[in-house]
Amino acid sequence: MPKQYLSAKLIKFIAVATICFLLIFFNPSGFFNPVRMIFFEIAYPFQKTLYILGQNIEETFSFFASIGSMRIENEKLIRENNALISEVASLQEMRKENEILREQLKLIPRDKFNLVSSSVIAQNPQNTGSWIVIDKGTSDGISVGMPVIVSEGILIGTIGDVSLNSSRVILLTDSASLVNASDLETSARGIITGMYGLGIIMDMVAQVDALNEGDTIISSGLGGDIPKGLLIGKIQEVNISSDKLFQQAVVIPRVRYQKLDLVFVIKK
Repeated sequence: MPKQYLSAKLIKFIAVATICFLLIFFNPSGFFNPVRMIFFEIAYPFQKTLYILGQNIEETFSFFASIGSMRIENEKLIRENNALISEVASLQEMRKENEILREQLKLIPRDKFNLVSSSVIAQNPQNTGSWIVIDKGTSDGISVGMPVIVSEGILIGTIGDVSLNSSRVILLTDSASLVNASDLETSARGIITGMYGLGIIMDMVAQVDALNEGDTIISSGLGGDIPKGLLIGKIQEVNISSDKLFQQAVVIPRVRYQKLDLVFVIKK
C-alpha cells in the first residue's frame, strides 16, 4: 500500500512538473515571462560552459584533422620533389652523354672508318684481365678482332669475346694484347703489349732503330684488322730488354681507361 501511494504521488509530481515546464517554455500570452527569466538566469552559466566546451572540442578535432591533412600533403610534396630531382638528374646525365657523343662524333674520322658507337656497361681495367664490356654485339655486326677507338682515332683495344648484344674489349694494358705499332717520328717498329693492367710497353724494337722519349706511337697496320695510323700514346722512357737484343719503351696512353663511357668499334 505505501509503495502504490508513493508511485501515485511521483506520477502526479512528474505530470505537474511537465505541465509547468511546457507552460513556461511555450509561455502563452507572455504570462510566465518572469518565471522564464529566472529559469534562464539559473541555466545561463551551465549553458555558457557547455557552449565553450563544445567550441573547444570542435577546435581540437579541427586541429587534429588539419595535422592529418598537412601530413598527407607533405608526403605528397616529398614524393613529387623526389620525382623532380630524379628527372633532373636523368636529364643532366642524358645531356652529358649527348655532349660527349657530339664532341667525339666531330673528332672521329668517320670518312675513313665504318664506326659503331657503343656505351661501356662494365669494366675491369686495373686487374690482370684488363677489359671493358660494351653494349653492342653480333646483332650490330661486331666480331672478334675489330679495333676499338675513342676521340680522334685513339686505339684502346680490340674485340675479344662477342655475344648477341654485348662484347668484351681487350684493352691495350692487358698482357694478352698484342698490337703492331710504330714510332711516328722515326718509323721504328715493335709490338705493343700490356703490363698486367699496369701500363703499356712497346717491345721487340730493333737495337738499330731510334726510340726517343716523347715520340708518338701509332698502329702500324701490319698483320691484322687494325688500320694504320691509330694513336696509341707517347714514349715515357726507353730501356734495353733483359736479353740485350731489343729495345723497350714505356708508353703512356692518351686516355684513362678507367674513365671510358663511350667508345667506337671499327667494323671490317
